[in-house]
Amino acid sequence: MVSKEIHIKGIVQGVGFRPFVFSMAKKYNITGWVRNSSAGVDILANGTPQDIGGFITEVKTNPPPLAKIDEIFESDINSDDYNDFTILQSQKIPGEFIPISPDVSICSECQKELFDPGNHRYRYPFINCTNCGPRLTIIKEIPYDRPNTTMAEFSMCDRCQTEYDNPLDRRFHAQPIACPDCGPQVWFESSTSAPKNGESGIQQARHFLKDGKIIAIKGLGGFHLACDALNREAVSNLRQRKKRSDKPFATMVFGIETVEKYCQINDAEKILIESPERPIVILLRKKGTHIPEQIAPGMKTLGVMLAYTPLHLLLLEPENGYPDLFVMTSGNIYDETITYTNESAKEVLYSIADGFLFHNRDINIRIDDSVITEYNGQKYFYRRSRGYAPNAIILPNRSPEILAVGGELKNTFCLTKKKYAFISHHIGDLKNMETYQAFTEGIANYQHMFNAKPQFIACDLHPEYLSTKYAYHYSKANNIPLLQVQHHHAHLAACLADNTWDSDENVIGICLDGTGYGLDKQIWGCEILIGGYRMFQRKFHLEYMPLPGGDSAILHPNRIAAAYLWKLGLPWDDHISSIKSLTSEEKSVMKRQLESHINTPNTSSMGRLFDAVASLIGLRHTINYEAQAAIELEQITEPSITDAYKFEITENIINLNSVISNILSDINHSIHGAVISTKFHNTIANLILFLCKQIEKENNLHHVALSGGVWQNQYLLRKTYQILTEEGFSVLIHHHIPPNDGGISLGQAVIANKHYK
Repeated sequence: MVSKEIHIKGIVQGVGFRPFVFSMAKKYNITGWVRNSSAGVDILANGTPQDIGGFITEVKTNPPPLAKIDEIFESDINSDDYNDFTILQSQKIPGEFIPISPDVSICSECQKELFDPGNHRYRYPFINCTNCGPRLTIIKEIPYDRPNTTMAEFSMCDRCQTEYDNPLDRRFHAQPIACPDCGPQVWFESSTSAPKNGESGIQQARHFLKDGKIIAIKGLGGFHLACDALNREAVSNLRQRKKRSDKPFATMVFGIETVEKYCQINDAEKILIESPERPIVILLRKKGTHIPEQIAPGMKTLGVMLAYTPLHLLLLEPENGYPDLFVMTSGNIYDETITYTNESAKEVLYSIADGFLFHNRDINIRIDDSVITEYNGQKYFYRRSRGYAPNAIILPNRSPEILAVGGELKNTFCLTKKKYAFISHHIGDLKNMETYQAFTEGIANYQHMFNAKPQFIACDLHPEYLSTKYAYHYSKANNIPLLQVQHHHAHLAACLADNTWDSDENVIGICLDGTGYGLDKQIWGCEILIGGYRMFQRKFHLEYMPLPGGDSAILHPNRIAAAYLWKLGLPWDDHISSIKSLTSEEKSVMKRQLESHINTPNTSSMGRLFDAVASLIGLRHTINYEAQAAIELEQITEPSITDAYKFEITENIINLNSVISNILSDINHSIHGAVISTKFHNTIANLILFLCKQIEKENNLHHVALSGGVWQNQYLLRKTYQILTEEGFSVLIHHHIPPNDGGISLGQAVIANKHYK
């Protein structure tokens, strides 16, 4: 007989790991014990060498589906004899931490029980087990035990306690375990009817949806606003009340059959949409399905997710005459953060919702839905949040405890500890007090959960970002060093870390976005870099163009287009759509601004170039949400078109005169906007290939990293990736975090790690 002490790190708590170890111990005749601790899972195993070997192999290779083993440490010990194998109480270890499982959608077994009339939890909206249910949203501290969650106030009944205590039960130590007798409850409120509890409340909510009304639903990480997606009046009312003119709405359906009814979906997309994370997946809409244009104006695509909680399943359950496609959008007004308490929902959403479906399980951390698309058979993030956060990026080297606070738009923050980089859920745009409060609350929660006390803090270079100001204050208050990281260097480093790049070798960084504060205090956005984690060199960039009115110009692509024409010496002819859309007063004010350089910062932004082109062809002159013009410009591309415009480069400057002049020539010859858009996209791809070949020739670099919000453009990404790989370049793209500003906190953190060392 031999004895081993085994320590396992990773996502190994709240995922059925101890009962799995227990059953494996019985299978291999192992005696000893297993327990959770603040550092992971500890096992003491006694048995024959052969049985011990089989036991450890099975633990490594066949863990529970939601578990993620990062490291296993084994050591031989002398141990007292044990007659049995037991599960011990959790142990709290000061200063230690473990990765925490994200929230997980309802599993197939629980869903079966949910609709089984013979089951004790039949139609109970909080049914869960060890393999599914809330995690991050209910955790207050570690270890992940019930007293440390928002479920602590619900005392288990005898039936639930028996399941919870049985190592062979599917609900053994399922911390959110509950049933109708002892767990959280739902109820429905409206101004037109008396409150209704439980099943009656759910049915009342269904009646409201069927009648074309809007309801607010308290879900897993906050409130949704829902209505019948095929009811044009309901969708229009929701847009008007939510103050969301054009930005696409996410939709939710009961099952995959409904997805296939409305959208084209391939095998890889089906795997993503049915995964336990249940993200919103961007899919091509089928033609002739009568989906109202108001759902996603100007788009060929639809964002769809499957119902992922038992409450959503009960609400969307199919029935003759009942809607099968629902708008399911974040419970907020305009760009504010998602509402997550009953009290705030009544205050914030009262003017939007006709009724409220509440429950009394508190949400400790608000969290929005994730948004992804499929690229080359894998997920490609637009927004990384529920289902994925706080999954860690494993760093190639150990890191001190660093806090990186991200940027202004699509904010996330990143906390590093040892070999883990914990990137937060999507916070949003730091433009109002509510979102800033979610940002500061999130940082405090993550530091508490992961027992982290940052020794170093990193932020963006922009002095006016709220995240930068927070970093200044935090640095002084805690007497720790502060590092400001240039925006596009952070994008480059984020892409490298996303690809587990473990080298000081430089790469070519193609960082394209809308706004980033440059080293010269100008607005950067089309940056061809050479660099890595330690440093970067700006090799090429788009020529500077004036931005009349500064940030306010972003809402007016027609003004951007006019400014570009002025800078390039091209006339403001009224036959040009952008110029025609401007009033005489606007043109007069702009001309004075441009000539006197009043509030006209310079920008090398690729995002603004896309805006200008969209306006020049008459597609979009003003926008109602970020990147709307560029998104709609991509939507009209035609992959069959291979033509492109010529471009010019002077030293390290990418000139725009040739491209803009040729676009104007096509407009004058009545060339269709879809053709111009496609030629423009092809031009950018060809430009990138040309510049990469120049750098390869001069610097012998073969790896290319694509990062920045412009790389959400799937046509440009696919085209560029294809021609670069055909020319022999090794292309790095994002896989685990978004290419947009939602990923720069990781880049800031890994750059700070190099500087700290």
